[in-house]
Amino acid sequence: MPMRISFDLSDRDLAHLRKRMTSIRRSKAAPTEQQVAKEARRLLESADVPSTPAFMRERIRRLGTLVEMLEDEEFGLTGADRQRIVQALTYFAEPQDVIPDAVPGLGFLDDAIFAELVVREMRHEFEAYEDFRLFRKRELKKKSVVKREEYMKARRRQLHQRMRRRRRSLRSSF
Repeated sequence: MPMRISFDLSDRDLAHLRKRMTSIRRSKAAPTEQQVAKEARRLLESADVPSTPAFMRERIRRLGTLVEMLEDEEFGLTGADRQRIVQALTYFAEPQDVIPDAVPGLGFLDDAIFAELVVREMRHEFEAYEDFRLFRKRELKKKSVVKREEYMKARRRQLHQRMRRRRRSLRSSF
């Protein structure tokens, strides 16, 4: 029989977790973008086993979308937008987890919590990328390659602008 366990993170808890993420991001030995993507994929693989509780696996799997965003040339993230994704994934490239991954049943709990924070913080990026993927899927069904490339470029630009605008409006509301 399933059991629901929930807990609330206070503002102080969230501040502590964000401080931990920030310290990792600012460390002198910050990993490269390729290292970050590689370690995020490693985490995805190691957490995707039956012994990892489902609620942890579900949250950690969402990180795969961030890696896809980085590697998707047609989505074309550049500059600060690209760096934002890399920084969001940096915690998962850190070898010293709050809870070591090898701890049975609990090892991915910190990763799941951080993944949930990242997904919530980057919801506009997730929405824009999902819209882009749906748009691309529809466009692939069309025959005209030249028009498709033009549409893809225009749609990508629209979604990147929307993503930034929503992030700015969110920041200004605080």
